[in-house]
Amino acid sequence: MTAESNASQAFTPIDLPVLPLDDEVVLPGMVVPLDLSDAEVRAAVEAAQAVARPGGGKPEVLLVPRIDGSYTGTGVLGTVEQVGRLSDGDPGALIRARARVRIGAGTSGPGNALWVEGTRIDVSVPDPLPGSAAELAKEYKALATSWLKKRGAWQVVDRVQQIEDISALADNSGYSPFLTTAQKVQLLETADAVARLKLAVQWLGEHLAEQDVAESIAKDVQEGVDKQQREFLLRRQLDAVRKELSELNGESGSGDESDDYRARVEAADLPGNVREAALKEVEKLERASDQSPEGSWIRTWLDTVLELPWTERTEDAYDIKGAQEILDAEHAGLQDVKERITEYLAVRKRRSDRGLGVVGGRRGGAVLALVGPPGVGKTSLGESVAHAMGRKFVRVALGGVRDEAEIRGHRRTYVGALPGRIVRAVKEAGSMNPVVLLDEIDKVGSDFRGDPAAALLEVLDPAQNHTFRDHYLEVELDLSDVVFLATANVLEAIPEALLDRMELVRLDGYTEDEKVVIARDHLLPRQLERAGLEQDEVSLDESALRKLAGEYTREAGVRNLERAVARLLRKVAAQHELGDRELPFTVTDEDLRDLIGRPHHVPESAQDPAERRTAVPGVATGLAVTGAGGDVLFVEASLADPETGASGLTLTGQLGDVMKESARIALSFLRSHGAELELPVADLKDRGAHIHFPAGAVPKDGPSAGITMTTALASLLSGRLVRTDVAMTGEVSLTGRVLPIGGLKQKLLAAHRAGITTVVIPKRNEADLDDVPAEVLDTLEVHPVTDVRQVLEIALTPATARAEDRIPAAA
Repeated sequence: MTAESNASQAFTPIDLPVLPLDDEVVLPGMVVPLDLSDAEVRAAVEAAQAVARPGGGKPEVLLVPRIDGSYTGTGVLGTVEQVGRLSDGDPGALIRARARVRIGAGTSGPGNALWVEGTRIDVSVPDPLPGSAAELAKEYKALATSWLKKRGAWQVVDRVQQIEDISALADNSGYSPFLTTAQKVQLLETADAVARLKLAVQWLGEHLAEQDVAESIAKDVQEGVDKQQREFLLRRQLDAVRKELSELNGESGSGDESDDYRARVEAADLPGNVREAALKEVEKLERASDQSPEGSWIRTWLDTVLELPWTERTEDAYDIKGAQEILDAEHAGLQDVKERITEYLAVRKRRSDRGLGVVGGRRGGAVLALVGPPGVGKTSLGESVAHAMGRKFVRVALGGVRDEAEIRGHRRTYVGALPGRIVRAVKEAGSMNPVVLLDEIDKVGSDFRGDPAAALLEVLDPAQNHTFRDHYLEVELDLSDVVFLATANVLEAIPEALLDRMELVRLDGYTEDEKVVIARDHLLPRQLERAGLEQDEVSLDESALRKLAGEYTREAGVRNLERAVARLLRKVAAQHELGDRELPFTVTDEDLRDLIGRPHHVPESAQDPAERRTAVPGVATGLAVTGAGGDVLFVEASLADPETGASGLTLTGQLGDVMKESARIALSFLRSHGAELELPVADLKDRGAHIHFPAGAVPKDGPSAGITMTTALASLLSGRLVRTDVAMTGEVSLTGRVLPIGGLKQKLLAAHRAGITTVVIPKRNEADLDDVPAEVLDTLEVHPVTDVRQVLEIALTPATARAEDRIPAAA
């Protein structure tokens, strides 16, 4: 309740029976009929009638709103004007609200009604009214008149205009049906007339604004409906007129639109089967009604067919030497891919020279699968291939695709049907022989919507793709002249049937020398431009590039190397803007630590001998292949204390089943050949062995860590340290034979990056050394072996050095 104004006058408290109003509010000046069939209403009226009033006055009751079972602190004094029957025949009473009353304590009185003691609240309004109050009254009357005219209540308009008292004018808003109960209670409890009138003006203005918006929306909707109805009627009339004209002229009746499509199909240079299918669809369009949804489907299909480049082809650039120069200029290394593209162009040129361009309806399209770790340039290589061949280039991202319709298209019966990504790629290229890069083909998934990888089988099969059928087009599309390049990070994730249709080219990563060349010739110019620097303002010394590649980044590709170069240039640019660096500036390896911090990858061989992992017996260095290329893998072994009673073999580090089997084979070999190797095999019988692969959060599997685990266990038992500069890879058999493994090139590149100088490999992998770059082999001493005994002889430190470095096996 608001505070009473200074103009209020105090009245003598009066005792009144309470007439509760459930969720209703009556304001002074209002006249309301009440149903006497309600027990509380009847009790209040009868109690008021039982009290004799001085001078024969009318019975008085206190009308109090009851909101959610709680009474308000202010009520309205009402007089019972008349008791009789309501319009529906029920007994009722007509009550006129007179003035506000502040409710006090309860008291006693006749009848069954609740009696309370109340004090009348009255406000004297100054005369004449102040200017602000007069303007407020004028504004309220204008708003109320506008609202009443919209409702057609013309008689009430005159009544409102005649009210001069601003308190009565404010209370008159209580008749407004749009006010909520809470708003009416606020009006009731606001004693000041001017404040009450301000509330009434505010709420009435907001309601009129909402009404204007609602009327505007309704008007727009009605206009839209009227327009649609008018358009429908006019189209029906137009159809009737066309039909009459066609009957008069003896024509079958076809619209201008279908005539236009027929002319476009006949003028287009389409293959015979496609032209025949398109003309059939035009005939369906001529028979279809304008309102039929089938007409919309046919028009969309015809537009798609007419936009495809059925006979458009780009001429291949048969400059073999020029193509090779383009590939060498845009990509360092990657000789396998460059040779394959050069071979393809050479064969195409010879076939073209001898008139063998098309044989059996097929052309010489190629399907290459570029498989390698991230950042080695697989995606950018596609653009270079297209550039070298003089063809258009289109990239199709397949990562995360799970719907077969994304490849083969949707059936035309579906709403919003579209052709597949292959057809859209050809359409986007504008020729029938583009270079299409199917990016991240190993990340294609499958679910209830089909298997997109299975849908790619026809696309990537050179023996089938000259008659490829998209579900949306339903006509044959010749893809035999398209050069498809597929990229993948993990070879095992590509379905075998799909891989069988592609020619595999591995990109195993770059050597440190290649990374320096790439950074100097490609990454640095690009990042200089992005940093807003000129070529002659900042330069990187070769020693700085080599240190960035070797110690700040350790990866198969060059993405992190490019980020490091970008960070370095940003730091130099910022220092120049702050006045801390003068340009031009040449960055050397000695400046790197001050600019971008300490190196993150220090080779094991460069660390202090006491801090190296292999500084204690039982730790060996292995080589592995991950999704990010080759990597160095450490194997740790320990024996349990005999007093614990532990036995058997414990393996940790998220190992797969194949790797667990390799660990058991290594342990069994040492148990059976311990005496021959001069090892205390009794320790293996009485004490439990534990083999751990650090980076336990990374899953690991495969047989190539067999000789590494054998070496770690042999080092632990003999007390001989494993040489820090030695890494190894190879599968071990139960008889101690070293069996061949895969990914040798990636593993040797990883050893080279990690500063390893000696590598032990299986003898049967010796032929794979031809794939390893010569500059890497020059820095590595590679030992092909056939037996574990040879591995131990190479990897373990000499027995003479064992005494001073020996650590108890239980440690």
